[in-house]
Amino acid sequence: MKSRIHPVSRPVVFRDRAADVAFLTRSTADSGERVVWEDGNTYPVIDVETSSASHPFYTGGTRVLDTAGRVERFRRRYGTGEAPGGRPNAA
Repeated sequence: MKSRIHPVSRPVVFRDRAADVAFLTRSTADSGERVVWEDGNTYPVIDVETSSASHPFYTGGTRVLDTAGRVERFRRRYGTGEAPGGRPNAA
């Protein structure tokens, strides 16, 4: 491996504000803000919007889809009258 071409990796705390969870891991990212971790040492902290603690894929949560609203919007947009040829629409 070539020397001096790789970025410096250091311990960094990533804090998920939505789930009120923090992770200590190694990263090349740096921050001017610091936090005292559970071990008593001070580390840079980076606030993130989503992590594995708050993302629906990892937590098993799903978004509630408004299927009735989708059907009504489709009917408003395309109408519920008769189809060409005098047949009633299946919608």
